[in-house]
Amino acid sequence: MPIARPAPQAPRVIAHVDLDCFYVQVEQRRRPELRGLPTAVVQYNAWKGGGLIAVGYEARKFGVKRSMRGDEAKMVCPDIQLVQVPVARGKADLNLYRDAGSEVVSILAAKGRCERASIDEVYLDLTAAAEQMLTATPPDTLQEIDEETLKSHVLGLQNGESVKQWLCRTDADHLDRLLACGAVIVAELRAEVLKKTSFTCSAGIAHNKMLAKLASGIHKPAQQTVVPSSSVPDLLGSLPINKMKQLGGKLGSSLQKELGVATVGDLLHFTEEKLQELYGWNTGAWLWNIARGINGDEVEGRLLPKSHGCGKTFPGQQALKSLSVVKHWLNGLCEELSERLQADLDKNKRLAHTLIIHADGSKAQGALTKRKFPSKSCPLRYGTAKIQEDAWKLFESGLREFLDLQSSEWAVTSLSVSASKIFPVPTGTNSIVKYFGEKQQSYSQTSEVCDVYGEDTTSISSSGDHLSEASDLQPVNHFGEENNGCHSPGMTHQTNKCSTVNREKGVCSILEHFHPIRFLKHFPPTVDGGTSGSKDEETESFKNEDAGTSPSHEIQVDQQREIWRFNVEDVDLSIVKELPPEIQQEVQTWIKSSKRTNPAKRPGSSISHYFAPVKKS
Repeated sequence: MPIARPAPQAPRVIAHVDLDCFYVQVEQRRRPELRGLPTAVVQYNAWKGGGLIAVGYEARKFGVKRSMRGDEAKMVCPDIQLVQVPVARGKADLNLYRDAGSEVVSILAAKGRCERASIDEVYLDLTAAAEQMLTATPPDTLQEIDEETLKSHVLGLQNGESVKQWLCRTDADHLDRLLACGAVIVAELRAEVLKKTSFTCSAGIAHNKMLAKLASGIHKPAQQTVVPSSSVPDLLGSLPINKMKQLGGKLGSSLQKELGVATVGDLLHFTEEKLQELYGWNTGAWLWNIARGINGDEVEGRLLPKSHGCGKTFPGQQALKSLSVVKHWLNGLCEELSERLQADLDKNKRLAHTLIIHADGSKAQGALTKRKFPSKSCPLRYGTAKIQEDAWKLFESGLREFLDLQSSEWAVTSLSVSASKIFPVPTGTNSIVKYFGEKQQSYSQTSEVCDVYGEDTTSISSSGDHLSEASDLQPVNHFGEENNGCHSPGMTHQTNKCSTVNREKGVCSILEHFHPIRFLKHFPPTVDGGTSGSKDEETESFKNEDAGTSPSHEIQVDQQREIWRFNVEDVDLSIVKELPPEIQQEVQTWIKSSKRTNPAKRPGSSISHYFAPVKKS
């Protein structure tokens, strides 16, 4: 659903950069002998030569279109070069194109806030760079303007005015002068992309994302278009309604049938109140805004994709009709998704939190319900086997809902898995072993383990069909901070609370999450408030346990000489497997080394001893 956002108060310079026939360009760079030849990139399946997914401009001159298949394209253009998309696991592998797109993004991001909208298009907020250029070196002061800038298309030029004259006007308003600076900057960026990657791209420069997106497709390839505010009415007045983003579907069809709207400019005939009455408050306001070229969407500043996904379609006779075949393909998709998630974690230090499965299906004729195959989601667990297991449970749940207790035959025509809610790994995180301490390690009041957690914590549903808000938690841990005023409970009465300042910041010791009753006092208090036995005896007891005792780890506290002890044999390894890989390895090593030392179990060291018995009322 479109969202109506008011126009920003301050002027902006927004560019939309679109790589020309990107898949074809990537293949031509990989195989230089294809340059200048009519070329198209085709799907991996061989039926009728495969479906075209990208057509080079040389092939378009012969009438080749993306809607054609390979055999048909050869009939139109016998000399066309058909390049097949790389294949992995029986489906298209787009990593070659994703990596090439990342090269371009890294160049464009140097001049302003950058939002990667897709594999081959980027939004740029160049407001700060344009303001700086207008102050320091406006276009009218430049001794020479590069040829690429002078080739720009400026909408609405009148009376034979040239592009150079428009760029260098000193009497222009502030908005147009900013756009002129933006045109110079974008031309420089496009030249830089061509130089470093050999890719050409087209661009639109305007005061908002909507207009910039429209402008980038007006003149292609390897060209740029500028949209001054004065040219907006003419641009939208002749723009077909289905060419506007979010108006190519049901909403656009409704506008055409019910209101007789053919172009975006036709919406100017309706008041905002009338549009809101017909389409709701939000959509009506959005329609009123776009008719006037108003769009408040921000460039989000995202260089990396918001989600990862992979899928495959199974049209016609290729439809999947048994659980075993669906599981085969689903496992392959999950394997690819897991590899991409792990690569994102290793390279970009990001973690995904939600696993989603989508499918399209059909049922045998005569089924009473017209229910669509539902999408399902659950918290994401890292690891190929875990993703495969969870995805299969989600599919089974969706299939039961799709069939609606009917035993009719079914077929799956498309299947996809994706991971979303991807956030950076919290900075400052350390090994989980930091929470437990090592041999002879003492924790004083001036050095504590502190965590920062979000306030809104919701438990994760065990059903696997619903997404929990807990997947959004982003803990940030700080270890070894001096004098932070945050101490473990159970030490002294004063150390059971964090300081007021840190409490307001949400900072407290991780030990505060355990109630004091969970800490065993191995040494009874003496009259002077201390403990019987000496510190040396406590340490010695850790070193010299008999062969008949069970291995355990302790946290020793100087002040009260309390020891937090737990049995490593009671550690649930299935929980350990939920931890990030690097922590898993460290904990597994620690547990194995402890078990090799003393494998026998000592009576009275069960983890149940740390919890007080439930009081019967």
